[in-house]
Amino acid sequence: MLPMPKHVAIIMDGNGRWAQARGLPRLMGHRKGVETVRDIIRAAREIGLANLTIFAFSSENWKRPEDEISGLMDMLRKFLDSDVDNFVKNNIRLRMIGSRNGVAPDLDEKIQRAETKTAACDGLTLAIAFNYGSRSEIVAAAQKIAEDVVSGNLSIKAIDEKAIADRLWTAGMPDPDLLIRTSGEQRISNFLLYQIAYAEIVFTPVPWPDFTKEHLMSAIEDFRSRERRFGGVSANREGTPK
Repeated sequence: MLPMPKHVAIIMDGNGRWAQARGLPRLMGHRKGVETVRDIIRAAREIGLANLTIFAFSSENWKRPEDEISGLMDMLRKFLDSDVDNFVKNNIRLRMIGSRNGVAPDLDEKIQRAETKTAACDGLTLAIAFNYGSRSEIVAAAQKIAEDVVSGNLSIKAIDEKAIADRLWTAGMPDPDLLIRTSGEQRISNFLLYQIAYAEIVFTPVPWPDFTKEHLMSAIEDFRSRERRFGGVSANREGTPK
């Protein structure tokens, strides 16, 4: 059996559909989803997970109705105001990964303050992907590499996988071992494309507002029951070493 994953990434899907199925406004589903975020952060700490990345708002989500976007931004503001002191108390480091372009100045300030306040925490690292798109992340990394080459800080021959990884928004974090997507959809949606090259993937029909510690543990146990070969050949195949 595989050991516990070092990094779990989650695409938190289904808030709007959860609300609509109950005859509620979509924002009610997002509010319930924030409660689930807190529950899963607590569960991640309890099981000793080192890294958790959650997909909160994509760079494509700006296409949603204006009232929904406004509500989501207010929820993030309140989350940062109410939860950061608890993160410090529980030794949780917060990282916000994604572009800051188009983010309201006051929200950007709250994000920077939260990251600074939790920077010394060395327990669980919680990365919240906000205004995030993986293709944009890769483009930004390529631009940074080009700038470093032009400035003489990086040679062309030194451009390798590590050079790219060190310039991604997730720099310093291990690649996800396990990617979970809730609510039944089976796609990646421009999330951590470079980092999940060898991640195991679990799709669950459970909508994010109903996702619990038990569902998280079920996904982890599914992960642990698998065999990761990273392009090699299974040890179970006759006459072939692992």
